[in-house]
Amino acid sequence: MTAISGGESLVRALALHGVDVVFGIPGTHNLEIYRHLPAYGVRHVLTRHEQGAGYAADGYARVSGRPGVALVTSGPATLNAAAAIGQAYSDSVPVLLLSPGMPSGHVAGSGYLHETRDQSRALDSVAAYSHRVGGVAEIPAAVASAFAAMTGGRPRPVHLEIPLDLLDTRAVVADVSPVLPPVRVPGAAELSEAARLLAGAARPLVIAGGGARGAAVRELAERLGAPVVTSANGKGVLSEDHPLALGAGLHLPAVRDLAAWADVVLVVGCELAPSDLWNGPLEFTGAVVRVDVDPAQIVTNAVPDVALAGDAPVTLDRLIRLLGDGMAVPHEEVARWRVLKDGQGRAEGARWEWIVRALNSGLGPEAVVAGDSAMVCYYGALTGLRARFLYPTGYGTLGYGLPAAIGAAVAAPGREVAALMGDGGVMFTVAELAAAVQLGLPLPVVVVDNGGYGEIRAEMAARDDPRQAVDLPSPDFALLARALGARGLRADDETTLTSALKEALTADRPTLIHVKESP
Repeated sequence: MTAISGGESLVRALALHGVDVVFGIPGTHNLEIYRHLPAYGVRHVLTRHEQGAGYAADGYARVSGRPGVALVTSGPATLNAAAAIGQAYSDSVPVLLLSPGMPSGHVAGSGYLHETRDQSRALDSVAAYSHRVGGVAEIPAAVASAFAAMTGGRPRPVHLEIPLDLLDTRAVVADVSPVLPPVRVPGAAELSEAARLLAGAARPLVIAGGGARGAAVRELAERLGAPVVTSANGKGVLSEDHPLALGAGLHLPAVRDLAAWADVVLVVGCELAPSDLWNGPLEFTGAVVRVDVDPAQIVTNAVPDVALAGDAPVTLDRLIRLLGDGMAVPHEEVARWRVLKDGQGRAEGARWEWIVRALNSGLGPEAVVAGDSAMVCYYGALTGLRARFLYPTGYGTLGYGLPAAIGAAVAAPGREVAALMGDGGVMFTVAELAAAVQLGLPLPVVVVDNGGYGEIRAEMAARDDPRQAVDLPSPDFALLARALGARGLRADDETTLTSALKEALTADRPTLIHVKESP
């Protein structure tokens, strides 16, 4: 066997695990990794900030169903990416962050370039884990372990740190093939009891989260005749055109009433988290069956009557088999609940309803919209948008939408992708427009401008606090976009916005569409 460098060993291990694209920025300490990317067929997507690289890897993972990879250099670059890793952890997204670290035997405090007191420990506090590699020969196993952790059980982000001296060190290494994670199946007794409860339900309800993606939610709901409501990350698990789909918005009063109305509630891959519920836990009056791959999560926020700890796809398949053939007639109340919930969602998002209607008209049914922590997203798009919605739920970071949309577009070439941002959040990552220009992406970026941090402004008013640090003088966003090489437009009504979206999807570069809200 021929000796290879640590940098090549890393890239070879990534390629062996099916990685064909990484997002990142080169730096002095990671050049030996970059050197080998082309030879192993790994495409590099250059972002303009390491946080953008992390968000792009997140968007890539959510759309492709495979781990996204971000490659950065040491010190400040790694810490720049930490917010994105925290978001991926919060939303259970498999993202692998790769970075060099201080050399082996490094004496702390020596003033080495990019020296961080304990880089790996810092990332270990926000990722599933951070591992500092001890030798070149260990790199293939470290990569295999990272992928096994990200793809087996609950997906979480992982950080691998390779001491920079090991990147140039040559050694004979043995490849480590991908480890197939075990399929987790609940016990037969628990499955039988869950099936018994569901079969006997007069008023069943399904609550689906991001962990339900890929599972047979539609078939099970039809078998039960049960309405399906989703969390933000579960939005789109069941097409919102389906008669049993109530869409997202667990915080709405109708959903709280629905949860109390149901005599059996099946919760699939959903945390029932405060970041989704907003107004306290749901009150269940009937039996609760929870399906979750994470045994710890299955008893968090709501203790179930039956806990099915297992992979959602295989667990739902087993339940369907136990329930037998035949489709139940949808409960006569389903349509009423849908009208009630939709009405509440429209009332809550009335200020942004015309924007959401334009997005639904201007984008196709298979489109992906990457949102941000903006009022137009969590009050408007969450309940009203029909497209696949990528949203930074639990961590609630700002600046996610644009780079995540870039990652989604790279993951699904030819699929319609758009970003939906607020004027405050877009300024966190607006430089990524230049990355999208370089890629030639036909990416609409809708910036809804309310002149500042609108949610915080409203909270200050509700507390009767002095109004401060929440008003932002709006730049000429269209001009800013053109300065970065993108197209820049202004849309002031539904017709203009719909037309701008359709035009942007056929352009040779991204288009920022500035929507100025009325005072």
